[in-house]
Amino acid sequence: MKIADLITWFEAWANPAWCESWDNCGWQIEPGVLQEKARVLVCLTPTLAVMQEAIALNANLIFAHHPLIFTPPKSLRTGEAIAEMVRLSFTHNIGIYTAHTNFDQVQDGTADVLAQILELKEVTPIVPTQAGLGYGRVGLLEPFLTLQELLAAIQTRLAPPNLIFSPTNDLQQTISRVAVLGGSGASFISGVVKSGAQAYLTSDCKFHQFQESRDRNLILIDAGHYATERPACDRLAQKFQSLNLDWVQLSQKDEDFRQFFA
Repeated sequence: MKIADLITWFEAWANPAWCESWDNCGWQIEPGVLQEKARVLVCLTPTLAVMQEAIALNANLIFAHHPLIFTPPKSLRTGEAIAEMVRLSFTHNIGIYTAHTNFDQVQDGTADVLAQILELKEVTPIVPTQAGLGYGRVGLLEPFLTLQELLAAIQTRLAPPNLIFSPTNDLQQTISRVAVLGGSGASFISGVVKSGAQAYLTSDCKFHQFQESRDRNLILIDAGHYATERPACDRLAQKFQSLNLDWVQLSQKDEDFRQFFA
């Protein structure tokens, strides 16, 4: 399959027109690879480490969730990361394509995969946007779990380096309804409360957002940006593999960008 055909297939599933006004979905760099057979490296974040990996593996497309460029740069200068990515992209004929907020909304996107990992049932979006699609997912646990069991399941299935949750006096309380949203999801707390969820798995939450959640009787669980979005990249690589591409692989050089001192 040619890269152009792969992008056409993807955009029929996750239309870049659905992305938010502040976002930058679609082609970040297209150095003239559209008619080449797709050799795809899937990643969460397009970094220089991922670019070097793509070069070593003879990939011709980096397919990322996070955009390389959020706002138009005013200049490109030697030594700057974006400038170096552009130089290497054109030098080695490697395109960079991003699916961000459009990928967040779809079936098998970032939130939907989290819901599947927790085996939620009767799943619906937290905030609907398209017919049957939207941001986040909320659903039922079957069987119900105690909060302690839910936290243990998240730790086992997502392997976050650090798991943070709202203060609670009862780890044995029964949790039946859970909301999930990969990446930075604190702005959706009000929608989660309205959904009737008892617990909300997301990331990048601040001190006062934990306070707000506690005050609104919502257990906020922060597993980190990387841990909550990387699984969807793995699923995307699997979808690409089912298309019988010339070559596709999930990046092994993606980074969490955070370390925790033990």
